[in-house]
Amino acid sequence: MIKITDTIQIEPWEITESFIRSSGPGGQHVNKVSSAVELRFEAERSPNLSAYVKIRLKKLAGRKWTKDGAIIITAEKHRLQPMNRALAQEKLIELIVEATKRPKYRIKTKPTRASQRRRVDTKTKRGHVKALRGRVTDN
Repeated sequence: MIKITDTIQIEPWEITESFIRSSGPGGQHVNKVSSAVELRFEAERSPNLSAYVKIRLKKLAGRKWTKDGAIIITAEKHRLQPMNRALAQEKLIELIVEATKRPKYRIKTKPTRASQRRRVDTKTKRGHVKALRGRVTDN
């Protein structure tokens, strides 16, 4: 069982790990070892996550969210499989913790009348400067 917060724990059946070969360059040993980890978390079926957390998680996960409601996280930073497993679990925990946080409510504000006037004044002044540029005619 993985503890995320005081109220959220992930059961072992919710996570499946598969090991794949890492991409990128390597030596003679690289094609024989499956050190990269592909962690699959069944987020949609998880009884420990609230509906709000699931919605936020889907939004935060983006392309990692599959059609059947699972999150797929890959980790291939390290050369050792246990370190990549720990990294993948860390990424999952960070994602779920971020989903539990409620975003700050943004209060829409209007610009003041004086700031609007200042903006328009500077635009007209700039327009006059640009109007003075151009061809000079001989009179």
